[in-house]
Amino acid sequence: MTALQKRYGIVVGVDGSPASSAAVVWAARDAALKNVSLHLVHMFNTFVPTFPQVPMPSGVARWQSDAGQQALEQAAKLAREALPAGQELEITTELRPEPPAPTLIEISEDAQMIVVGSNGNDVMSRILLGSVSSAVVRGAKCPVGVIHAETSSRPSDRAPVLVGIDGSPASELATAVAFEEAARRDVQLVALHAWSDFEFFEIPGYEWSAVRAEAERSLSECLAGWHDSYPDVPVRQLVVADRPARQLIKQSESAQLVVVGSHGRGCLTGAMLGSVSNAVVHSIRTPVIVARPA
Repeated sequence: MTALQKRYGIVVGVDGSPASSAAVVWAARDAALKNVSLHLVHMFNTFVPTFPQVPMPSGVARWQSDAGQQALEQAAKLAREALPAGQELEITTELRPEPPAPTLIEISEDAQMIVVGSNGNDVMSRILLGSVSSAVVRGAKCPVGVIHAETSSRPSDRAPVLVGIDGSPASELATAVAFEEAARRDVQLVALHAWSDFEFFEIPGYEWSAVRAEAERSLSECLAGWHDSYPDVPVRQLVVADRPARQLIKQSESAQLVVVGSHGRGCLTGAMLGSVSNAVVHSIRTPVIVARPA
């Protein structure tokens, strides 16, 4: 999964919402860090949503096209303004009269990363993670960045990158993404392993101290090769006896980026990280990358 094998660098789904604008700004900065292109795409339905066989009236279709073009122009302007002075970035735009979620999933097969706003312009998607964002997180063929409108109020660019690790293949991919992101930003990486999906302290006679050393040893083994590949990235290991989602949400308050695997239960016995990725992208306001495999 290298840049040379992909048609696109970072792709952003644009709809003009506050979360979409935040996604554009974040993606532009990330693309500049990685020296890859930024592709902005706006999609709209050409059929009536409740009657999928009935085409939209021509006047509505023209309005959607014009509004989409305006959204793309504004997004490109935001992307350019987000860059440091003198920074060059290849920015392209595309208007596609196709359903958003399946279109982004299709594009993801030829992208290094898809970035979406956490929600769109409709009322329900302002309350929950948007239907498009949820579908892309579940179905994309590359890592997916989920950005909230409140991202601008998050910790500074010197804050660490946080990754959840459980030793599964999905967790290994998340670790790879997290190390690269931390290296590009020149910041610390916090590697979190939360021991279980239930409360050990609720079990009579359970002694957390009896397994902490083994958990720390296993986490160190999972990270060993990455230290060699990224010797300049400082790493803080954090092993806790708690629910993974709760700890990721808590630790995200002091992080600039959270990286999680899409699913998985791995070599760190009793761990379950991937099952909580859905809770993480719904609950936190820090940018999240869900490390999906190609």
